[in-house]
Amino acid sequence: NNAGIARRAPVPELSSEAWRDVMRTNLDAAFYTGRAAARAMMPRRSGRIVNVCSVLSDVARAGTAAYTTSKGALKMLTKSMAVELGPHGITVNGIAPGYFRTEMTDGLAADTAFDAWLTHRVPLRRWGRPEEIAPVAVFLASDASSFVNGHLLVVDGGLTSSV
Repeated sequence: NNAGIARRAPVPELSSEAWRDVMRTNLDAAFYTGRAAARAMMPRRSGRIVNVCSVLSDVARAGTAAYTTSKGALKMLTKSMAVELGPHGITVNGIAPGYFRTEMTDGLAADTAFDAWLTHRVPLRRWGRPEEIAPVAVFLASDASSFVNGHLLVVDGGLTSSV
């Protein structure tokens, strides 16, 4: 479950429509897709569900209330599904990417002040690259992670480890 959008605005200015769009895309879609996948996996008594959460599942930045809330809820949905589906042989885990250069972060990357703040704050001194997420997803979808369940695997270059 990798759908994700962001609508950045301070809470007093965040429209109800923007809030709902983010919740529908980032949370509701993962619930409905995960539920459908679980229904198909349960008779086989095996399966892997991987939800793409965010480092903003655990921490917040100003202007990200809708995104942060949706990804925090997705983290908890991941844990709830892991608890419920584990007895059926299905593992459910999440990936929490930090800041990766993608179409969704183009605006942030173009902001020289934000780019400088981020590259200074991340111990590896750079943005993540999308190809650095794929191996993590493969691991969580493979038998190599057969006893990993309900986990949020942070892939952020050390961003959330630094103060």
